[in-house]
Amino acid sequence: MDHNHVTALRGKHEALDRQINDEESRPFPDTIKIHKLKKEKLRLKEELLAEA
Repeated sequence: MDHNHVTALRGKHEALDRQINDEESRPFPDTIKIHKLKKEKLRLKEELLAEA
């Protein structure tokens, strides 16, 4: 397991989480953007689990 790779994945996962929260808190959230962000977040989560 490459510690730097896992750390980078976690950072990207957290950044996506912030982007999703920011978009959801807007008066008129872009649901398509939220869906894409959540899909990418899930992909990163699966990659993190595979690294463990």
